[in-house]
Formats: sequence, C-alpha cells, structure tokens
Amino acid sequence: MNTSIISRARKQFHADLTSSDGPLCLLKDGDQFCMASNADRSQTTSKAVSLSNAKQLGAAPRLSKPQGQTMGKLFEQAVRDFLQTCLPHLYHVRPGPWRVANVGENRREDQLAKYYPYRHLDDLAHAVDENPGLLAVLGNLYMVSPDVLVIRDALSDDAINKTENVVDGFSATYSPVRATNVPASSNSEPAFIHAVISCKWTMRSDRAQNTRSEALNLIRNRKGRTPHIVAVTAEPSISRIASIALGTGDIDTTYHFALPELITAVKETCNDEALLMLDTLVTGDRLRDISDLPIDLAI
Repeated sequence: MNTSIISRARKQFHADLTSSDGPLCLLKDGDQFCMASNADRSQTTSKAVSLSNAKQLGAAPRLSKPQGQTMGKLFEQAVRDFLQTCLPHLYHVRPGPWRVANVGENRREDQLAKYYPYRHLDDLAHAVDENPGLLAVLGNLYMVSPDVLVIRDALSDDAINKTENVVDGFSATYSPVRATNVPASSNSEPAFIHAVISCKWTMRSDRAQNTRSEALNLIRNRKGRTPHIVAVTAEPSISRIASIALGTGDIDTTYHFALPELITAVKETCNDEALLMLDTLVTGDRLRDISDLPIDLAI
C-alpha cells in the first residue's frame, strides 16, 4: 500500500522542523542532552516529554536553539507549507481555489480586512485613526493578528456556469461569492477567509488567553459566516495544552504537531494525571493531530 499524500506531507512537515535550521532540536541542561527546544526548563515533565517527542521525530542535538521569535516564525512557515501541500488534493471534497498565507510576519497591516467577512474592519480602523476617542469605546475588540490564513477566492461567472447556466444578470446579484458582485473600486479582494490558524510553538497562560480572545473577536466582528478558527501547537506540557484546548465557544479544535508521538511520550512518564487529561482532550474532540487539520478544513 502506497503512503498517502497526507502521511508524506506530515513526514516532510516534521523534517522541516527538525532540519539543521529548523526550530526543533535536542538541548543540554547541564552535561546531558535531556530536553528539546520546545521544553520548559523549569518543568521536569515538560523536559522528559519534549525529549521523547523530539527523538521520535528524528531531532538532532544542538548547542543552542534559535531565538524565540525565530522558532515561532519557522513553525508558522512549516504549518503553511503543510497545508499548501495537502489542500489541493482535497478539491474533490471541497472545491477551491484555495490559498494559504503566512501573515504572521506582517502585523502592521490588517490582513483580515482584505477579505470577507472582515473587510469592514479597515473602515473601522480608519475611523479610530481619525477619532482616537473611539478607542476608549471599542478597545481592541476589532484587533486580531492571525498567523496563517486559508483563503478561498470568489468565483467568476464562467466557473459558476461551467456545467450549466446557474447565474445571470437578474439573480444572485449581491452575494460576494460571485466575483462580479464585488465593486472594482473596492480595496478588498473578491475572496473569503475560510480558516484562521493560530500557531503557537509553545503555550503559556497569556498566549492561551490571547488566542481565545482573538477567536472571540473573530466571531463577534464577522459580517457573514464564521471561518474555521483553530490553534496548532508544539507544546509538550499537557496542562498547558489544556489551557487552550479545553472548553467550547471560541477555538474549533486544537491540533498538536505530533499527537501520536506525544501520547507515547506521556505514557513513558507514567504521569497518571497527564495521561488522564490527554485522554480527556483526545476523546472529547478537543485535541487532534496536525494530519487531521486538512481533512477538517474540507468541511
């Protein structure tokens, strides 16, 4: 049986992360290589789980790890590349065209405001610039800084009418799904945000809270259907994963960059509390593997 496209893409995803310039490596704490670059040095379990996880993925020893922000950027790029590889092969399940954009490096510009259902946020930002007093009322409720976006282009009439005459000049004249309905003078692209992906190399309580707050802002501020809102993390600590994965109402699902390997690593620690929480997250549909993400996005 041939290896599947997603399995090959997952393997390449991990190869990118463990490459000589990737973010995942084995590090010393003292004289021994006893943890990975995503571990918390102050937590014994985090060090043990990260080490096992990284070894299973083929990570190599290094004397030092990349800087924190660099690791986050490399992780975002790897997630983007993984989705770019997988999604085109799901067009028969969820027709495209799709684009995957890593926008985490360009936070000075409002990336969401370029696309439906958030193009009105650009007008709101201009209004705040012209009248700073509005900020006291709005706060930061309209501000979201995504890492990776999955974008679906609007359709031309030729594409919609490919097999039969579905639309004409008398009907469906308002829906932006139809590219001809988007004014040529519009600053936004005739495209939609299908998914907003928050990439967290590691999780701390403040990062979990920020991700949840941004998810709620995405839900509140849309003018149209809510996109998929997911988080992808390489965090080895189960309690920290739980800080973002537990509960409903904001994040669709949290995805671990190597869930089967994480399960093996946690079992090796014989930490019953961590094992119970991990089982709760997985069986409760709150935590999945990165390889599940392309399939879930096809819904």
